[in-house]
Amino acid sequence: MIEIIHLKIIREIDKQKSMTAAAKTLCLTQPALSHSIKKLEQMFNIHIWEKKGRYLEFTPAGQHLLSLANRILPQIEYSEDYLKKYAHGDMGSLRIGMECHPCYQWLLKVISPYLKEWPGIDVDVKQKFKFGGIGALFNYEIDILITPDPLLKAGLCFEPVFNYEQVLVVPHNHPFRSLPYIKASQMASETLISYPVETNRLDIYSMFLTPHNISPKQHKIIESTDIILQMVENGRGVTALPHWFVEENKKRFNIASVRLGKHGIAKKLFIGIRKSDQQIKYLKAFIALSKKISFSFSTK
Repeated sequence: MIEIIHLKIIREIDKQKSMTAAAKTLCLTQPALSHSIKKLEQMFNIHIWEKKGRYLEFTPAGQHLLSLANRILPQIEYSEDYLKKYAHGDMGSLRIGMECHPCYQWLLKVISPYLKEWPGIDVDVKQKFKFGGIGALFNYEIDILITPDPLLKAGLCFEPVFNYEQVLVVPHNHPFRSLPYIKASQMASETLISYPVETNRLDIYSMFLTPHNISPKQHKIIESTDIILQMVENGRGVTALPHWFVEENKKRFNIASVRLGKHGIAKKLFIGIRKSDQQIKYLKAFIALSKKISFSFSTK
């Protein structure tokens, strides 16, 4: 059977033209090198090289094995290097699951410098896990979960990234715009536009409307954030979004924000990972960079 050491010896013999020099480079004794090649020659009843003066010259069989060595060994060495880097957290893939629709705008600001700092890491955003991320994290379908609603489960840990306030977004000329805050009862005459999420997972319901037994006049479902903001801008309804997101989009849309209740709705964005992955370098680096980039989004 042809072994990796046989190919390494043959490649080194080609470089050094000498068994003594090849053995030294491979940290072998010359008798050990000779014995290894002799066994291979006896196995296939061939000669791999012949001595020509002070140097060794490959036979046709030896040339064939040299060609094999030059094809195979670089791939093996690359794979060994890859696995070493992977083990040390310098190379791998980062699969991100999102449970925060408007957070893509923030995520783009994190991913760009992260890719520059970690060229060996591939990044993928799993959009299909927008609202089922805990299961995906447990099942190793994603490596990181970005969510405003962490669930404390054994085997998972959640790092707070930044604080924000959930606000009501209204057209620029809406009567609510001049108010310091609105009461839940005032939403009874409004059309609420939201993402396709169960109402018990929408903060405006669970933390504002439902405790006061209030429902909006109408509830419309739209998946696209830009379409939602266009609808609001044109007086087709109101929506609830993070304050930082509204501020960043005021130049694109003629909208305004109003506090939900006297004390507002305070929220945090979290990054969830498996506890077993806490020491992986590139995961730790992503969390650290996320916190750094997110500083400007924190509630003031």
